[in-house]
Amino acid sequence: MLSNQRADAIIQGFESTRIMVIGDIMIDQFVIGQVNRISPEAPVPVVKFKHEEYRLGGAANVAHNIRKLGGSVSLLGVLGSDDAGTQLLAELKRASIDPSGVFSERERITTRKLRVVTSRNQQVARIDYETDKALPHSIVNKLSALLKSQIAKADVIVVSDYLKGLLNQELMAELFLSAKDHGVPVFVDPKAPHLNWYSGCSLITPNHHEAEKATEMGIQTEDEARTAASTLQTSVPCTSVLITRGEHGMWLTDGSLPGTDRVESALPTTAREVSDVTGAGDTVIAMMALSTAAGANLSEAAELANHAAGIVVGRFGASTVTTKELLGAFA
Repeated sequence: MLSNQRADAIIQGFESTRIMVIGDIMIDQFVIGQVNRISPEAPVPVVKFKHEEYRLGGAANVAHNIRKLGGSVSLLGVLGSDDAGTQLLAELKRASIDPSGVFSERERITTRKLRVVTSRNQQVARIDYETDKALPHSIVNKLSALLKSQIAKADVIVVSDYLKGLLNQELMAELFLSAKDHGVPVFVDPKAPHLNWYSGCSLITPNHHEAEKATEMGIQTEDEARTAASTLQTSVPCTSVLITRGEHGMWLTDGSLPGTDRVESALPTTAREVSDVTGAGDTVIAMMALSTAAGANLSEAAELANHAAGIVVGRFGASTVTTKELLGAFA
């Protein structure tokens, strides 16, 4: 159990951390209105528009979580030359995130998740604007050059894979080689089809659905979580595995401690109520990166991440947590 004093010491260290985030960036758009009747044209609700909101999503939400907690962050990603891309850049600026590592690709559309929502936060519909086509070599080369020039400055690298085409095997191979040369740990929020791309990572943080798909086994109990984590640890291979399990909390298999095979622990959920799990995985990996960069071991980092996730799932849409809220969880 993390003491108040130890939690405070780690959190106070966030401001001295430097995290690199590379992955699929997106913008979440919320069209919010009021439902008073059913359409005469079809059995669907008529939503009377009131206002709209935008939030950072995907790798951009990871970066937002890091920045909100005081860490320095460099974000590497791609967007399209469209209105959604312009809005995404505006949201990055509003969040004090440097967009110099975000490249625009003329033939690409910016990943945008448009949700039609009632004023009571009930989702009526979602429209996804996205592509998963491979990036042109010119953009990959720019990302590779920037990655190599900045990697030595990073305390931790976060890879945020949403299967939207930014990451490829060649770029990941270069990233892991450069990270190894500079002694920088790589944390990955993975997707099952790309597991072999993450070979040698320090930590992967799949949710239980992703872990089930990757291991082809059900994960309902702690014993099953333990087996799945061990399987991933060997098959990727990676040093440590953190499986997020929704209302069942988290499972950590930590292979980073010298002189031991692994340390295993189950963390019960701290969420008092669950409003929306969107972006919770982004918060978890952001907290793991920040905490370890600030001197925490993985068990301590997982406890902090568990509390942070418990806070954000009580809110609607992708969200962030503040240091005050995090400190309050240990008061």
